[in-house]
Amino acid sequence: MGEISGLAAAILSSALGGTSIGATRYLAGAIDPFGIGAFRFGIGFVLLLPVAVTARGIWPAGRDRVACALLGFLFFFVFPVLFNAALERTTAARGALALSTLPLLTLLIAAILRVETLTSRKLAGVLLATAGVAVALAAHLDDAPPGAWTGDFLMVAAAFCMALYGIWSKPIIGRSGPLTFTVAAMGVGAVALVALGLTQGSFAAVAHFGAAQWFAALYLGGAGAALTFYLWAYALGRTTPTRVAISVTVNPIAASLIGAALLGEPAGPEIALGIAAVAAGIWIAMGRAR
Repeated sequence: MGEISGLAAAILSSALGGTSIGATRYLAGAIDPFGIGAFRFGIGFVLLLPVAVTARGIWPAGRDRVACALLGFLFFFVFPVLFNAALERTTAARGALALSTLPLLTLLIAAILRVETLTSRKLAGVLLATAGVAVALAAHLDDAPPGAWTGDFLMVAAAFCMALYGIWSKPIIGRSGPLTFTVAAMGVGAVALVALGLTQGSFAAVAHFGAAQWFAALYLGGAGAALTFYLWAYALGRTTPTRVAISVTVNPIAASLIGAALLGEPAGPEIALGIAAVAAGIWIAMGRAR
């Protein structure tokens, strides 16, 4: 049951990440990307910290503390900076497809580092799920601005950061627990993003926030950061990095469904076909864990 609960947490985390794209896009017209990141992870940290203190969990210590800080900087600062820079240069659909290379990158890096065994079943599941994302986004892949390949490259670099985070954080999560690790790592990234936002004057726009902007910011911090990344760490503590990473293919599917439901974006039968392929890929990659 441990691996099944881990995969379920990863899928829910990725689905919440997909819904967060809508809130991010809404806020993008009111505040710059650094401010959005600072609000998202700053609010997430503030919400999770008292829970972690009350729970009296084991905080990373010694070398784990240093590793946690470095991983927090990598995932909660470098990753969102690359992610936002990528979306400034390419389309959302192409960016989502580039990010969906995460499970393949995770599988290959984990095999090179001998953290996880590369099997034909896992590889087949990863490739099928990624193909499902391509099918679901096929109608939107051609509308690319000039030089979109640079954004695609930056998004693959962001996926590489996320893969390293998933692989290297797993043993620390096993020793400290997902809650305290997430709070400590997110705190490092939040401080860095707030500092960068202050130097860029990102928070001047807050004076013009209305109720809708504050709701979007609070949603990003609560569901899009605190809950999403706690579930991601919980999943890493219970199953392999590749099986967690493959759930990221749910993210663009969820974003497409939210876009169709709330933003009036087109959604054709390719979405249903993509969902089926992603589900089949995850089922295959699970293998004996079922």
